[in-house]
Amino acid sequence: MVPLSGRTKVPRLQATFVPAENAFAWWGPLDLDAAVREFGLPAGRVATCSLAAPEGEAVVAAERDVRLLDLNEAVPALVALDRRAKVGKSVKSWQAAARLLGDSAAKDTDFDELAAKMPAAAHAVTNQDGAAVAAPTALLTQFRRAATTSDILADTAVEATLRPYQIHGVTWLNSRPELGTGGVLADEMGLGKTLQAICLLAIRRSERPHLVVCPTSLIGNWRRELARFSPTSPVLRYHGSNRDLPEQWEPGTVVITSYPVLRSDKRLMDNVWDIVVLDEAQQIKNPEAQASRAAARLHATVRIAMTGTPVENRLDELWSIFHVTNPGLLGTRGRFRQRFVAPIEQRRSAPAAAALNALVRPHMLRRTKALVAAELPPKQYTSMICTLTDEQVRLYREATDRAFNQGLGSGIGRSGRVLALLTALKQICNHPAHYLADGPAGPGRSGKFDRAVEMLSEIVDDGDRALVFTQYRIMGELLSEALGKTLGTGRVPFLHGGLSGDKRDEMVRAFQEDDDAPPVLLLSLRAAGFGLNLTRAAHVMHYDRWWNPAVEEQATDRAHRIGQQRTLNVYTLVSGGTIEDHIAQMHEAKRGVADVVVDGGTEAALAKLSDDELHAVLELDQGAIA
Repeated sequence: MVPLSGRTKVPRLQATFVPAENAFAWWGPLDLDAAVREFGLPAGRVATCSLAAPEGEAVVAAERDVRLLDLNEAVPALVALDRRAKVGKSVKSWQAAARLLGDSAAKDTDFDELAAKMPAAAHAVTNQDGAAVAAPTALLTQFRRAATTSDILADTAVEATLRPYQIHGVTWLNSRPELGTGGVLADEMGLGKTLQAICLLAIRRSERPHLVVCPTSLIGNWRRELARFSPTSPVLRYHGSNRDLPEQWEPGTVVITSYPVLRSDKRLMDNVWDIVVLDEAQQIKNPEAQASRAAARLHATVRIAMTGTPVENRLDELWSIFHVTNPGLLGTRGRFRQRFVAPIEQRRSAPAAAALNALVRPHMLRRTKALVAAELPPKQYTSMICTLTDEQVRLYREATDRAFNQGLGSGIGRSGRVLALLTALKQICNHPAHYLADGPAGPGRSGKFDRAVEMLSEIVDDGDRALVFTQYRIMGELLSEALGKTLGTGRVPFLHGGLSGDKRDEMVRAFQEDDDAPPVLLLSLRAAGFGLNLTRAAHVMHYDRWWNPAVEEQATDRAHRIGQQRTLNVYTLVSGGTIEDHIAQMHEAKRGVADVVVDGGTEAALAKLSDDELHAVLELDQGAIA
């Protein structure tokens, strides 16, 4: 990128290639529509775009009114434009670039010469923070890659209509092998990372096979999506007891396996892959984990990690992922901690964060829904404060007093005892039957349980559907039985890690497609926090709270994805005056943790408090529970 400086005259109709939109922006005149019509150009769609242009004595980057024309329409329109048309020099430059694309004799030096003559208006698109514009050579390179990718996609049996940002994503992914470097596709949940990866695999008909590594629960989803979007791609499921790799590969074969298999099957290390896709790459965020070490040993042209949350809690997670995709980029782990982790996590150093961002940015592509899918309906968050019953108050105080009277100790032992106490208190907040294991969860014993049943009954009566997340298998089973009786559906389906992949796939399919399926689906937060598409639900309920809001956001985004047509109502149930209140306040400070790194885990932080400080956090707030 080139720093903004100097003055630039902006005459007549201008054109700038906008990679993120996979489109050209017409801009400049006040009456854009009239200017576009004058030259017989397709108008494209009305939009705003951050462009640098003169304002007074300076060049200013600002959101400007433009008409965006998709690349596949803009290139032929530029080629056909009359050379004598009185348009800006930027349009003429891009006309020359479009014609070079169609010239089989064109060389790289021809594009270099064109870049040297490009006016500022031709490369006026800014970076995300509006501090710099694209260098003409770099923008021309992106233009050529985008045009090439679009042409290849048109000739490939990919049965999908991609959105502009998705085509840009495929272009970015397809540039990784050319550059000889891996990368991280970190689009926010629900923006189609799987589809973009499938397009990459489909257009690279290599003699070498591709490998997709994903959580066990997503193997079926990957098989369905490949069959749907790339039906001619040969697919091999490498999971379960019957695993075999052929000696001769059919071009473009995609092998799908799981992280547990990756950890244990050395044959995956012996093969040479073309593209390795590591889906839900949170699985390799711990550099000491077997999955991370195994992924780093895979032999491949490039390794691509996909995750909506490249950082959940600590910057070490980012290092671990890039150690797999781009070995050496962030240096040794010790050097990374010294250079970035300590300054950013401990001192919130802005220069260190900027340096890390500059280092990572070329190798990580992240788009948010607000940026590229503004048509998605919003999420409406509501915290439901629930009152404890007398039984819950008694159990909560007894558990707290017993723990402090017995002593929490120090060191590792203290951490374990604090965790056990926190778990007990959260179970009491859920339902006494969860804590005491004394039978089915009935009404009248838990304020949270009663409120959840009331809300879900209203949702179902209104003809809507809901997802209910819990982090506890036992609580999910209790809710399944109790809600089934209340709603008259029999046991409500509960998707958790103990089910086979086929059973989980069938639960998802039934919820999405069957009108006679129960309108409520219970899900384990961890087992169903990624990879699933559940857009039929207009309501999401978090029955109990996870320490990290990013994990909850991943779960919520099972319903807030492309295809969701309605506002998504997200309810978080909080037992007033309890540890859950503390978690809720923590979440307000930590929301957006993918962009703001926090200092360590909450459980570890609580364990470091003195007994008096911890007791103040855990003691019931009488005013809040009255």
